[in-house]
Amino acid sequence: MSAFAIETHGLTRRFGEFVAVRDLTFHVAQGEVFGFLGANGAGKTTAMRMLIGLLEPSDGSAQVAGYDIATDSEAVRRNIGYMSQKFSLYDDLTVQENITLYGGIYGLSNAQIAERTHALLGRIGLEHARKELVRRIPLGWKQQLALSVALLHEPKIVFLDEPTGGVDPITRRRFWELIYETAAAGTTVLVTTHYLDEAEYCDRLSIMVEGAIAAMGTPGEVKREFGVTSLDELFLQLTRPGAA
Repeated sequence: MSAFAIETHGLTRRFGEFVAVRDLTFHVAQGEVFGFLGANGAGKTTAMRMLIGLLEPSDGSAQVAGYDIATDSEAVRRNIGYMSQKFSLYDDLTVQENITLYGGIYGLSNAQIAERTHALLGRIGLEHARKELVRRIPLGWKQQLALSVALLHEPKIVFLDEPTGGVDPITRRRFWELIYETAAAGTTVLVTTHYLDEAEYCDRLSIMVEGAIAAMGTPGEVKREFGVTSLDELFLQLTRPGAA
């Protein structure tokens, strides 16, 4: 069993002759906040779909939460949380009903659901909206609720696909506070984002270009390696050679 929360070796995914993910090799430590960056079409979503067990790799291997993604995909899914790029809860159910629904899907008992609902709503300050339809609460609260529900079954790893898209800077800051609290409690966080200022908050990050990792390390390490002063400059240098 891998000593890392996530470990990949030569992970590759082809669609016909097109190689969407090429020879992906990296690891993520337990309790680490790992940023997964790349322009649209760089391959990060395809890579994430392989890591959460929704897409089989063409070549290479990976272990997530100690389980092989090719042979133990069900065990992988039981040990992870996932928040999609688009809001993933049900707008026509109340806050409480969404939590109860997902708690049942995750196999929690009624007592566990009740206990964790109280803790969840208290953590994000949403107790007052317990009986509100989800479509009636602001986007920022929805995003915090979606993250909290993804953590309801206390997974070892949570995958967040552009979780702060469309929210204001204050809400983004609060969301990242929740991410730090999650990591401090021992849960590994792999997050994709288009906001490069957010990438600075990660313990380490990778930048994918055309299906391969072009840079990886702490924010300070990758800036020093490429001789730049900001992640914006680095991203531009890697994704648009000659434009920086």
